[in-house]
This record gives sequence, structure tokens and C-alpha cells, in this order.
Amino acid sequence: MVYTPSNPELTAEDRALAKDIAPEVELVQRPITEPFSLYKRFTGRKQEERVQTAFLNEGGKRGWKEDLALWIRSNLFVPDARVWWVKPSIRHLKDYLKKHPVDAIITTGPPHSMHLIGLGLKRATDIPWIADFRDPWTDIDYYGQLTLTRWADRKHHRLEKEVLQVADKVVTVSWSWAQDLAALGGREVEVITNGYDPADVPSPPVAVDEAWSLVHIGSMSATRDCPGLWRALAALCDSDAEFAKRFVIRFVGPVDVSILESIAAAGLGDRIEKLGRVGHDKAMHEMQRAKVLLLPINDTPNSAGILPGKVFEYLSVGRPILAVGPATGDIVKVLGDAHLRLDREPSTNNGDLILALFHAQGTRDQADTVKYSRVNLAGEMAALLERPI
Repeated sequence: MVYTPSNPELTAEDRALAKDIAPEVELVQRPITEPFSLYKRFTGRKQEERVQTAFLNEGGKRGWKEDLALWIRSNLFVPDARVWWVKPSIRHLKDYLKKHPVDAIITTGPPHSMHLIGLGLKRATDIPWIADFRDPWTDIDYYGQLTLTRWADRKHHRLEKEVLQVADKVVTVSWSWAQDLAALGGREVEVITNGYDPADVPSPPVAVDEAWSLVHIGSMSATRDCPGLWRALAALCDSDAEFAKRFVIRFVGPVDVSILESIAAAGLGDRIEKLGRVGHDKAMHEMQRAKVLLLPINDTPNSAGILPGKVFEYLSVGRPILAVGPATGDIVKVLGDAHLRLDREPSTNNGDLILALFHAQGTRDQADTVKYSRVNLAGEMAALLERPI
């Protein structure tokens, strides 16, 4: 059984993904209340406009209304804007679970309000509960951008610790984050990474781009800026006429305006292609078409544990990956030596390494990647459920 709202505010929607839901899955939906329509009305946004996550700004101006709305969201909606789901969901599910018993409850966050639903149900029913953290809570990369009072900050930490200590098991997606959460909760945290669906990999393979395209898939937020890489690429364009003739930076998904300004400042503004938001099938095609895939790791304190889902989809299509981020961390463990990792401020001497990556053929060998397939990862979650709680 899957419990989900029938009328959520979505940052993106792709109904084609509904095919991944097995017909035997029981879907329980009910209307919920969210503050986003009030936020849009207050700030003068259109009701159909998507609210971005992680403070990504595609160019809209921020004024006093946005600042006030951020303060309200930070301090009156703890842990997040979905907090109004919590009490109604607990009331509804307590009654539902009496009539439809289950063996275990798994809550997935963010939004971390989902873990508060799990916390309430655990206390009301004592059904075994697994809290699955796909991102950290108080260590999430944008936590410092919230305008929190000391009261709200303390409440975040209190609720986080309560979830970590009351849940029967805690799961997260990277080894570094598991260590961080274990330190906060004083208990072991399991790791089940993000992954990819083999059925999503284009077959037959999409032809590789004729252009020397450096392609980023997904949201490109301000904390993923790579000014040193842009300068290294500009230097490579200056020194290699053939590279300059063929090189393009392609973004598939929303891009923060600061990223575009940073690229332009390096002299590569005329190399940018923006495809905007696309469906998942199209995104997978663009991944496999890329000459090189760009993987910037957020420049934030929790960077060692950042392993976004796109990492594994990148690996699944067999194209060379250019990662920009920490010299140590979980991304290094996953990518190994088959791809190129550069520091956030790479030397312009890295031009030869970058050029070699564009000449690389990539690989279709899935031997080292199959362990990250969702089939295997679902098996890991099933095994976790089978173990005594």
C-alpha cells in the first residue's frame, strides 16, 4: 500500500512514470492542505507556476514579499511546508490501518514531515517503522539559507533526533550521511543508495552527439556552480580551435540565473543551450546522447555524502562523466577511476584531462553498475524488512 496526497503541489510532473507503478499496488490518496497557493497569491506569482526547491532561482526578482514569505516558511512551517499534512494523515491512517493491517511502515523524506507521520503512527500503533532519509534534515544543503529563529532551529533538531531515535530502523542513501545521522541519533543507520531502472536505459542506444556537448541533467542550483571549470573550458577553447568549434554546454532542466551569469563571466555565454524541463524518457535520451555528462557536487558542508539519483542514471547510459567536487567523499567511491573528477577550482592545466574525456568512447559495460539497479536495491530494502526489528 502506498499513501500519497491526491492534490499535491509539484515542482515537476511526468505522468509517463505512472507505468512504473505495479497494478497490484494499492494506492491510498486523500486531499491535503498546503500553503503554496497563498504564497503565490501573496508574492504575485501565477497559480500554475511551479515552486522551486533548494532556492533555485531562474531569474525572478526577490523583494520584501519573498523575504517575508521565507521567514514565515522557515519559522511557522517546521520542518517544511507539508507540515499541515501530518495530523490529518495520522488520524486517517490510524483508522485505515485497523481495517487494513500492514507488517511495516516506511516513510521517505524530504519532505521530512513524512517522518512526523511515521512518528505519530509508531506511537499510536507500534507497527515497525523504517525512516528513509533521501536527504539530510538539519544538514541538508539549503538549511543555512532558511531564516530560522533560535526557537525554530531548536525545534528542527528536536524533531530530527526524535525521529532518529524512535524509528525502528533508519536508512539513508550514502555512507557519509549514514555516519552523520548515526552521530545525531546515537544508533546505527543503514545505507541503500539511489539507483536506476534498467528498463529506462534507451535501447537501442541513442547516437552520441556530433557536437562536443557537456550535458547536465536535472536542477542546476546556485550551490552547483563551477566557476573554475568554466574558466578551464574557456582556456581550452582559446588553445584548441577544433574544440572551440564543437563545444557546447547543454542544460536539461531548470538552471539558476547565477549559473548562467558565471558561465558568461568566463566568456562561454554563447556556448549555452537550455532545453528546460523535459519528461524522464527524454532526459534519459539526452543523457545517452551527451558527449560528456556533467556532475557538479553542491559546494556545501554535507558534500561528502551527496550521491544524487542522476549519478546512477549517468552510469547506466555508459557515457564519460566529468564530476566537480570534493577529493574525498562518496562520489569518488561510486565513480572510481573510470571517470574524471576535478576540484572545484581546477587548474587550467587540467585542459588535457578534459580534452581526453571528450575523446573517450564511454562504455556500455554494466558489470560495475548493475548493483545500483533498482531491482537490486529493492531487494536490499526487502532484506531489511525481513530482518528482526
